[in-house]
Amino acid sequence: MKILALETSARACSAAVTEDGQILASCYQNTGLTHSRTLMPMVEAMLRNADLTMGDLGAVAVAAGPGSFTGIRIGVAAAKGLAFAAGLPTAGVSTLEAMALGLSHMDALIVCAMDARRSQIYNALFEAKNGSLTRLCADRAIGLSELAEELRNDSRPKIALGDGGTLCQKALEESGVPCALAPARLLHQNAVGVALAAEKLAAAGKLTTAQELSPVYLRPAQAERLRDRIKKENGK
Repeated sequence: MKILALETSARACSAAVTEDGQILASCYQNTGLTHSRTLMPMVEAMLRNADLTMGDLGAVAVAAGPGSFTGIRIGVAAAKGLAFAAGLPTAGVSTLEAMALGLSHMDALIVCAMDARRSQIYNALFEAKNGSLTRLCADRAIGLSELAEELRNDSRPKIALGDGGTLCQKALEESGVPCALAPARLLHQNAVGVALAAEKLAAAGKLTTAQELSPVYLRPAQAERLRDRIKKENGK
């Protein structure tokens, strides 16, 4: 099955098509331009250059979160529209699991990190061993100091990655927890990982309809938190 995947969870934007673990096409951009401006032209050009159409695909996958609220909304909306128009199933993939797949060849504790502000990261931990990944915890928002305490007595080699990888690695090192940083070429999220994670969901019969696809935020948006705080202060 050919799977089209979209990744818009952070600053970089990417799209890819895979089939049976092989990358058929991919496109990546990390220039700071808005995803609403770059994503669809990127997808259209990639498919055209690979001589593929939506009719050649079996599913549409997207990094459904956690990540940037705006970025996630753009990616999920695009995936829903593409899938609905083509009559294809969808796969909402964990952003953190997708990024970890890029380091599955390393024998280490993979520390996925996306900057969640306020000294927190969106995080998940995976053990990479013999080319496969084992998830060790659910996706979560966690304080950097709390994560350092959790990992303090873990003797496995550690590698941080993601758009919060540098922040996480620095915080762990300052807390006395040795941690390497993924190479620059593997540091950031990529749609290839989303597609590979989606292949696993497809094999397990866990694809969904376009209508069922929804974003995963882990915590309320800043606007929602501000609204709730104002309501509380006003006694409402």
